Amino acid sequence: MKNPRDIIRRPVITEESTDLMEEKKYVFEVDPRANKVEVKKAIEEIFGVKVDKVNTMRVKGKVKRYGRYSGRRPERKKAIVTLTEDSKAIEVFEV
Repeated sequence: MKNPRDIIRRPVITEESTDLMEEKKYVFEVDPRANKVEVKKAIEEIFGVKVDKVNTMRVKGKVKRYGRYSGRRPERKKAIVTLTEDSKAIEVFEV
């Protein structure tokens, strides 16, 4: 198995993702080659929580222009991780 810190890249902090935290759902940017089982094991190992289910989605990169030159932003993969009811919360914001 890969290193769990290579699978989970960073948490996604947006208005919508912070609203999902009340329902024990957390959004992470993950390695595009990782599958749901690898994401689940990585989250459980890094944060010490119990994961109920994992939903993943691919986000295509946008075409961006700078003057007459155009390029693409990289593709990425997001995972929405739902924790079990008896699991502790993940501390995304450290005080």
